[in-house]
Amino acid sequence: MDIRELEIFLTLADLLHFGRASQVCNLSPSALTRTIQRLEDQVEQPLFLRDNRSVTLSVAGEQFRGYARQAVQQWQGFRAALKDEQAVAGTLSIYASITAVYSLLPLLLEAYRCAYPQVQLELHTGAAEQAVAQVQAGEIDLAVAALPDRNRSQIEFLPITTTELLFIAPQLSEDLIAVTSNDSLDLSTTPLVLPQAGLSRRRLDKWLKKYRITPNISSEVSGNEAIIPMVRLGCGVGVVPQLVLERSPFRDEVTILQNAPRLEPYVVGLCSSKRNLQRPSVQAFWRLAEESSLHCNTNGELHKCSPPRFLKKSSSP
Repeated sequence: MDIRELEIFLTLADLLHFGRASQVCNLSPSALTRTIQRLEDQVEQPLFLRDNRSVTLSVAGEQFRGYARQAVQQWQGFRAALKDEQAVAGTLSIYASITAVYSLLPLLLEAYRCAYPQVQLELHTGAAEQAVAQVQAGEIDLAVAALPDRNRSQIEFLPITTTELLFIAPQLSEDLIAVTSNDSLDLSTTPLVLPQAGLSRRRLDKWLKKYRITPNISSEVSGNEAIIPMVRLGCGVGVVPQLVLERSPFRDEVTILQNAPRLEPYVVGLCSSKRNLQRPSVQAFWRLAEESSLHCNTNGELHKCSPPRFLKKSSSP
């Protein structure tokens, strides 16, 4: 028996009328009868009880209908899945900072590569503050970025983790740091190492404006990762995302300041344009990220609520 024969049987089982079933199946009544007879020969049981007035399913026919329906549904599901897998091809370009490449992307990239081997992955690294601009300019399909606080009309965002913003100083920094009368960090006197642009810079600028403080900026750098070695060298106090600090090779050579301002943390995740999300390769990566439910706890440790169906190994980074 084949799928077509099972579909014909199911049509007759629903209609219980040979004439109407033959029309629906685009068969002659005799061809329909021969198909049912072949199935009955293979089952070795009558599937229908028929007389001059009615057609009903036999006991074997009722059981066979359950089998036939399941077989047809599985076949249709297999064909649909196969079609979807084959449709996901071409290229997928991803932009991320070095920190994101090391911490947030490995599991997703491995699972995606396993599921869609026909897609050519292009991984671009650079400063995190450039991520959204890369997507908006159409140069990148997907990016790992902080949730933008403006210009989001054409951008879709999928949260992955939340990270705190920390003030850091060299380990021996007594002569570098100035404090106010209430022992808080004095940003008007203490030299600062800041990112040239990006969400953390805007958060700090907003805080400074609120308290009418003119900062003492000693240097500006591109990328959060560059702040930490500059701080280690004694160039000033810096502000960096906790996720970046924990992945830095210099994390044990700087100190987190407890008497510093509390800036609003930000959400990190995937971003893409609405146009790009129409492409199968981008949709597949986005869907995989949703299924993985990746997030970081307050210590920045990577977890997975639900392991991706394509990934079998441990979820530890």
